[in-house]
Amino acid sequence: MLPAVVTDADRAVVARQLGREPRTLRGVAVRCPFGAPAVTEQSPYAADGEPFPTTYYLTCRHLVAAVSRLEAAGGVERWSETTRIEPALGTSLAAADEEQRRLRRELAAGATGSDGGASLEYGIGGSRRGGGLKCLHAHVAFALARPGYELGERILAEVERRWPEQCCSR
Repeated sequence: MLPAVVTDADRAVVARQLGREPRTLRGVAVRCPFGAPAVTEQSPYAADGEPFPTTYYLTCRHLVAAVSRLEAAGGVERWSETTRIEPALGTSLAAADEEQRRLRRELAAGATGSDGGASLEYGIGGSRRGGGLKCLHAHVAFALARPGYELGERILAEVERRWPEQCCSR
């Protein structure tokens, strides 16, 4: 995998979006229609070796707020149950978790961090168990960065407006 390039301008926008400096930012995976970062790609480990289990991180304030509302309404539990009762969604989740593990190992390029490499085997959002969801934000970010992830795309479809009428990050 080629090294990602992060511009100072993108780093500044992401810092504003997060309200803090990003620790493991590798690059911008998806931009909103206004050109601002919407999903970032993260390194599996921070410079100090601390694991960062989320490869694709949702940064668009509009989408973060919308997905937070889904989570507050019981979305994690509802979508976890849906993956158990709809075989196609369970298969989608399992395939995306495996893709996440493959991506993390590739991005780590042999590094194992302070956890000895254990977090390289985590699924989307740091999930350690198959079939369960931890964070809808991570699934939406993965779906935006890796089109074709059915479960993430169905979660995203619940967001009333995917993008705001004007940039929420500039």
